[in-house]
Amino acid sequence: MSIETLTFGCRLNAYESEVMKAEAEKAGLSDAIIINTCAVTSEAVRQAKQAVRKARRDHPDAKIIVTGCAAQTEARAFGDMAEVDLVIGNADKMKAESYKPMVFGLQLNDKVQVNDIMSVRETAGHLIEGMDGRARAFVQVQNGCDHRCTFCIIPYGRGPSRSVPMGLVVDQIKRLVQNGYGEIVLTGVDITSYGPDLPGTPTLGKLVQSILRHVPDLPRLRISSIDSIEADDALYDAIASDKRLMPHLHLSLQSGDDMILKRMKRRHLRADALHIVDKLRALRPEMVFGADIIAGFPTETDEMFENTLRIVSEADLTYLHVFPYSPRPGTPAARMPQVDKRVARDRAALLRAEGDKQFRKLAASRVGKIESVLVERDGLGRTEQFMPVAVPGTEPGQIVPVRITKASVDGLVGEAVRSAA
Repeated sequence: MSIETLTFGCRLNAYESEVMKAEAEKAGLSDAIIINTCAVTSEAVRQAKQAVRKARRDHPDAKIIVTGCAAQTEARAFGDMAEVDLVIGNADKMKAESYKPMVFGLQLNDKVQVNDIMSVRETAGHLIEGMDGRARAFVQVQNGCDHRCTFCIIPYGRGPSRSVPMGLVVDQIKRLVQNGYGEIVLTGVDITSYGPDLPGTPTLGKLVQSILRHVPDLPRLRISSIDSIEADDALYDAIASDKRLMPHLHLSLQSGDDMILKRMKRRHLRADALHIVDKLRALRPEMVFGADIIAGFPTETDEMFENTLRIVSEADLTYLHVFPYSPRPGTPAARMPQVDKRVARDRAALLRAEGDKQFRKLAASRVGKIESVLVERDGLGRTEQFMPVAVPGTEPGQIVPVRITKASVDGLVGEAVRSAA
């Protein structure tokens, strides 16, 4: 066994796990399992602890390292686990020196290496050669968050918002394209806040335009979750003008009710979300949207929930990430009047059912069309709208035209369109 990584949570964590593995190898670490945790819900933390115990059972002699957002916010809880050899905070997890073999064998009080994340002011542009087993690669452009949504612990796990300089991002993408990656996904904690800490105060839109201009061989560029209220004019222009920017955005929506949005301390209202969706579809009619939605937020009444349920169809959202509200100690929402957990779970189930219906509707609308599909692993890929497709007889890394023959529960089924030659 060399180094294994277990990743929980967001796309940014997937990217960072690749960096951590490379840095740990550089440090000479071996026979280790790095568990990159998520803190977005209490359930995510529970799953991470469960993974720690399983890793120790399966690999009794391995070094178990815990890092990521839950390690940052609940460092002592992980440090107190007998199965854990080392806890590394988010500020140091992508530094080779954090993984030098000499740090192991520390006493319990010393094995927690977690510093003040709020004092971090820079995010390095880590260059990686690729990502194991993927045809698409994630590139970190931003980290941290300056906002204080009342339900969210992540700013305390990630620290203040900070951006990777545009030149480093472009260099990273050039390298990945040279290594055969057909799609790059820009990721971060709050990527629409990109740029104000950099010289010239660029925006996310300016970054996207720079990537598309300076990496002409890049086939597909995709943006991960965005806070749509912060989208800038340059981003709208890029969406309208360059087909290499994929017609798929995931919105940090959270609710469709104005009072709940205010109590969440979000910066948009229901009408703002609907306006932005309409504006983007006017620029790119094929645009599809996903959304993060919290069910059962404190004080949410049946009527408030109905507003959220209704916005799924009104905004024609397709890919839903639904979370029953989970109180995070230390956040304002945890001190608000709570909704019964069973009610929150029931509401989450209704939202997921509505999301499934929306997914099936989009899938049915693509039957008979020819889609450009990036094959991610043998016979399975994604369309530009991020719809999964089964395409027998195709190889990972290819971007192929595919005629969609039918819709399935999981997405689409199609056949590669062979050239006449």
